[in-house]
Amino acid sequence: MTERPKSLPLTSLSQGQFNLLSVCPRKFQHTYLDQLGALATPEQQARLVWGGRFHLLMQQRELGLPIDLLTAEDWQFKESLTGLVAAAPTVFDPANQDDFTFRQSEHRCTLEFRGYLLTVIYDLLILSPEEGRIFDWKTYPQPRDRRPLAEDWQSRLYLYVLTETTDLKPEQVSMTYWFVRHRNPQTGELAPQPLRFDHNLTLHDQIRQDLTMLTDRLTAWRLDHAPFPQVEISKGLCPTCPFAIRCQRGAPHDIPAGNQSALPDLADIQEIVL
Repeated sequence: MTERPKSLPLTSLSQGQFNLLSVCPRKFQHTYLDQLGALATPEQQARLVWGGRFHLLMQQRELGLPIDLLTAEDWQFKESLTGLVAAAPTVFDPANQDDFTFRQSEHRCTLEFRGYLLTVIYDLLILSPEEGRIFDWKTYPQPRDRRPLAEDWQSRLYLYVLTETTDLKPEQVSMTYWFVRHRNPQTGELAPQPLRFDHNLTLHDQIRQDLTMLTDRLTAWRLDHAPFPQVEISKGLCPTCPFAIRCQRGAPHDIPAGNQSALPDLADIQEIVL
């Protein structure tokens, strides 16, 4: 086991924090170490609330608890749930559940890594001696290009942690995103779509190297007690960042209207703990 730095407390790191740390360490510092938040717009808040309640709906269904009150609040809840169950019979059909030894909704898992606790929350985790399957419910539109999601720290961290905390080999682990509000572009009918990512040893080793690099850099920056590095201006991310003025990267008139309190994309927002 790697020795923990004695001058730093053990800190939990999630996929959302790794995403931000990879893009802009200074924004990570403002958000998570200085605890400077940004207000959501009404539209962003509404989407977050809907997504959180859908996750609660799926958890209650998995536990066998009544869900009538939740589905009665919004007809889209029932529509998305019914569409998801119909589109993924191998996941939700009781006849297919005897082959697995473990099944849990909103399963939290942690892994100690170089002085930090890597923390993940699986919307649904299904395990057998031969296979580990992670499922994640997405309530935002399905991306046209799967590459950004493959490179996202949610995909990478979730697959890595599951492999490291079980006896499964990397090739036996997979993660499937279900886009529960996807609609057929021709008919407009609800048609939830999956996007699956399979793990492998090469990818696992690369993730370990990247985790080592990021956590070692984070430890060094924290011990240095100096401002963290900033994202390059050429990336074009500063004008819409709520910390642009604080970072001396812009003035109020440089930030587009409505973005002074901008949140990251829904894909980057951490899972809601239920």
